[in-house]
Amino acid sequence: MKYEIKVSKTQQSQLPNLDFNHIPFGKVFSDHMFIADYREGEWQDLRIVPFQNFSLHPANMTLHYSQTIFEGMKASKDVNGNPLLMRPEMHAQRLNLSADRMVMPNVPEDLFLQAIHELIAIDQAWIPPADMEGSLYVRPYMFATDEFIGVKPSDTYKFVIFTCPVGAYYSKPVNLITEQKYVRAVNGLTGEAKAGGNYASSLYPAKKAHEKGYDQVIWMESPEFKKIQEVGTMNLFFVIGDKVVTPATTGAILRGITMDCFKTILKDKGITVESRDIYIDEILEAYMDGELKEAFGAGTAAVVSHIASITHEETLMTLPPISERKIGNMLKAEIDGLRAGTVEDKFGWLTKINVGVGA
Repeated sequence: MKYEIKVSKTQQSQLPNLDFNHIPFGKVFSDHMFIADYREGEWQDLRIVPFQNFSLHPANMTLHYSQTIFEGMKASKDVNGNPLLMRPEMHAQRLNLSADRMVMPNVPEDLFLQAIHELIAIDQAWIPPADMEGSLYVRPYMFATDEFIGVKPSDTYKFVIFTCPVGAYYSKPVNLITEQKYVRAVNGLTGEAKAGGNYASSLYPAKKAHEKGYDQVIWMESPEFKKIQEVGTMNLFFVIGDKVVTPATTGAILRGITMDCFKTILKDKGITVESRDIYIDEILEAYMDGELKEAFGAGTAAVVSHIASITHEETLMTLPPISERKIGNMLKAEIDGLRAGTVEDKFGWLTKINVGVGA
């Protein structure tokens, strides 16, 4: 279905102020944003407007009860300057899975995709060139807009998409500590939804880890704190011997799209990859036996975040230098190559932006 999206362009682009060589993550925003309002059971007033602030009622339900979800994805340019998206339909589907869990309306997949294509077509000049370490981060999100402080699902919502050029998320390998008191999620809660409250609850444990000199935490499953879940806000991979293992997504772990890409690439290259329960004792044993070759986080923002060390109770596990790591470096190169158009898109993951749309 083709939707009518009204376009109002900015009179003063901020692009001349952007230094592509020095882009802080998440602090510089492109010229335009997409907005749709959900009222009376349907999405209305579809529009692309200059990037701007919202005016919110003090009783806005999101501010009180956190009925909000989001996605994170990237647009890039290939070596010929064509703007590309990677697996945008999966982000549309995951947004709606989050919406289901948070009792929010679905966004039709064709509306999600059309809005992103038209928005990026207008702001394509904000995408860093293929030969630079950067991309255009795309943030679709939805939040409740009822002006009411009773505890119930809202009847009205906003669906918004904005974009921001970004550089590297983590500039160096990270040092982690296993979390032994706080949990990110448990089965039956909202761990599989990309809901704002999940991230708010992770901030305090991360703060405590920073105070101890660590970059992030490895989340463990309660109450035993033996089974491994995620790292910070990313899915987690270990290379043990000649196989790659990652925790199974069984309800408490976000079903990462980058994670799915990694598993597909590894299988295609004949590398054994297992999604299963992983316990810290297995990682400790692999380390003591010299079989723990790599560990890394997988996510949209960083793609691959190499882990320099893991501390569990009294044991410090220091991993090999980044230059010696085959799997994480290969996966990062594959994804970067796909986005640049220098690696064959054998899985049909890339979608070209129609630059004539909305231009």
